[in-house]
Amino acid sequence: MVVGCGSVSYAQDDYPGYATVVRVQGMASYTLGDGSWHPLIAGKKLAAGSTIRTSDNGIVDVILGKAIEFPQSPGMPEQISQAPDSPVRGYVSSKPSAQQNAIRLTPGTVLAIDKLNLNDTGVDTVSDTELDLQKGKIFGTVKKLNAASQYLVKIPNGIAGIRGTEYELGADDSAACYESSAGGLTLVLYNNGATVQFNIAPGEMLAPGAGSSGSNNGGTIPITPRIQNLLGNVFSSLNTTYHFVGGYYNNLNCPYVSSLTGTKQPVKTVTPVTPPPQY
Repeated sequence: MVVGCGSVSYAQDDYPGYATVVRVQGMASYTLGDGSWHPLIAGKKLAAGSTIRTSDNGIVDVILGKAIEFPQSPGMPEQISQAPDSPVRGYVSSKPSAQQNAIRLTPGTVLAIDKLNLNDTGVDTVSDTELDLQKGKIFGTVKKLNAASQYLVKIPNGIAGIRGTEYELGADDSAACYESSAGGLTLVLYNNGATVQFNIAPGEMLAPGAGSSGSNNGGTIPITPRIQNLLGNVFSSLNTTYHFVGGYYNNLNCPYVSSLTGTKQPVKTVTPVTPPPQY
């Protein structure tokens, strides 16, 4: 299919990627495939085979790719501003130095990570990402991928191929392309044993159930101003990482006490270092 479902070949030095949770609002949980669900917190790294679930008030942001430390922003970013999101007060925001593959799970969403492989060729990084959106809706940003990479999202009634795009995708067949540097989003839906392909260009959206019409691109319409504004706010937040305002230092008070026998020795201490300035 034109979605790009072909397999990607890797050398023996390929390694697994991770989904690093960078923000959790409300209630969310995860499972490693054993049927046991655990509370999800920011900083958790999930490998392929994991599934994330949000509650009715839950929102989760994850970064897909190499294992990264949390928080991701450096201690002194070049430009900082107060965080616009009320759930992260006490934080400052900064743009990451490089665009990353990020996903926001909205309330009532179930997303499985089927495949997340990486391979450093020495010139570039080849990635193979497959996600399974079983329920709900996600917003995502996918950086411009090289020709050997693929990024697929399965939904109950089809599959989407994405590269270099900020997108919205729902398990109800809805989709939207906010911005794209690679032509947009390609969505293939199943219709009574046949397939219907939709090429969703930047600024276009696909309404739920459009695949039942059986017409190519017949269901795409321009994104309404209200939804355009909503998507702009979502992707502005999704492309922003957070870290604590302030710093910390180690307490270097180190008492030394002699043994119980022998000559008594005075207690020695080390003067603590001056705390760094808080930003």
